[in-house]
Amino acid sequence: MAERPPSDIARETLKQLAQRRLPPTPEHFRQIYDEIAGASSPLPFPELPLRQILRIIPGQTPAQKRLLEQFESAVNQKDWSAMQTVLVGYAKLGASTPAAHLDAAPATTGPAPLSPTIGSTVGARPGTVHKELAEQLARLIEHTLHGLSSDDARVHLLGEQLVGFLRQPDPPASTLQLMLGNFTFRLSFAAEDQAAIRSMLLELLNMVFTNITALSIDDQWLHGQAEALVAATAQPLTLRRLDDVQRRLKDVIFKQTEAKGRMVEAQDQMKEMLATFIERLSAMTDASSGYQNKMERYAEQISQASRIEDITPVLGEVVQATRTMALDTRLAHAELTELRERTAEKQAEMTRLQKELDQASAQARHDPLTGSLNRKGLDEVMEREIARARRSDTPLCVALLDVDNFKQLNDRLGHDTGDAALVHLANVVRAVMRPQDQLSRYGGEEFVILLPDTTQEQGVEAMQRLQRELTTRFFLRNNEKVLITFSAGVAQMTPQETATETIRRADQGMYLAKRAGKNRVIAA
Repeated sequence: MAERPPSDIARETLKQLAQRRLPPTPEHFRQIYDEIAGASSPLPFPELPLRQILRIIPGQTPAQKRLLEQFESAVNQKDWSAMQTVLVGYAKLGASTPAAHLDAAPATTGPAPLSPTIGSTVGARPGTVHKELAEQLARLIEHTLHGLSSDDARVHLLGEQLVGFLRQPDPPASTLQLMLGNFTFRLSFAAEDQAAIRSMLLELLNMVFTNITALSIDDQWLHGQAEALVAATAQPLTLRRLDDVQRRLKDVIFKQTEAKGRMVEAQDQMKEMLATFIERLSAMTDASSGYQNKMERYAEQISQASRIEDITPVLGEVVQATRTMALDTRLAHAELTELRERTAEKQAEMTRLQKELDQASAQARHDPLTGSLNRKGLDEVMEREIARARRSDTPLCVALLDVDNFKQLNDRLGHDTGDAALVHLANVVRAVMRPQDQLSRYGGEEFVILLPDTTQEQGVEAMQRLQRELTTRFFLRNNEKVLITFSAGVAQMTPQETATETIRRADQGMYLAKRAGKNRVIAA
């Protein structure tokens, strides 16, 4: 029998839907289509639900980032085999925490079954968890949540749901097994992040203390570092934020230490020249005093002389003393002139070094690589612009942009090229945007642009104009033209919003732009 064409099967399917009075849903259509065709059609790939899961999966540690990229690649290619590999990788990553090794039982495909004694404990119905054990687990989870960062909202949500479930009357053991497995899996990522944060904090504090020791001569020199430390500890700690502070402090410490050494050297030379000047001045004073005494003695000898022959040798001594005094005066004048010139040079050098120190301290508000504002500088500018916008009732927009495929650029051309690409992007932004617009490096390859007197529609147009400009201004590296693109989200601040909430909305728009294919701008 000849195989029926799909168009005939589809027409027959529509007829059957009408005859059976079934709603024309995709499920009903596929069911009847398979019935008529006599074969099962493959289930559609659940791309949208998987992308929703992709948005909440943690990706802060190197291992998490690698698996997250593999997850996204598997969704883009609709590859179930690759998806299975990624899920197995996440399972192994969760099992690598110390808590996963407390039980030496063989690995299984799901959470380990709860002990039968949990459901059969005296005072509990079969298949449920004993009340005392449930309360102990609930208290344990609450104490665990108190020690976790508030940044990971997902682990807190799962923990709170689990605590509420445990405090219900006779919670089912099977449901507890599933919820506890989900919570502990998410908790393993949070524990890994906490360990990394602690390690980086210790390194950061060590850098600050080392710098305090080097710069303890003048407390004012510690102002920039103290502000950076206060800014870092006043916000919820994340690995990206700590990494930015660490890089900034390294640059500030290096510049201040270098300038400090040169200034101390210049001060020592100034002291030496001043001592020489005082010594020479004292010698001139002594010579002048000796000359004056000689002249008084010669004058007395001349007044007492009665013959011309007695005056002649005295006049010879007067001439010799005058010549010696004139010679000493010329030498002293030359030395003092030289000292004055050297003093002026050292004074100019000290002024220049002081400017370098001021610039180094200003690094506490600017990113040393791109010259744009850093998180501290952005906070200060946003506070000022928000106050101005509310006072004058004008719109204020925030754009958050992220360089596309930056990791591939780093891997292919090296980190130095990646840094140069970020500098190129910052230069193009400053050339294209208005003078009142403020550029800030938000972390890694992410930037925030503050757009005063700008509506959301105008902000989107400005970012699209910037994207077009980047296509005409190629980034050259080793005679290779590298096209730099970015994905951006634009949010207009509302009267009730804080700066953090507006940036978070712009960040969500940026992620949607990434998911939509990159090199896009989305209003959030």
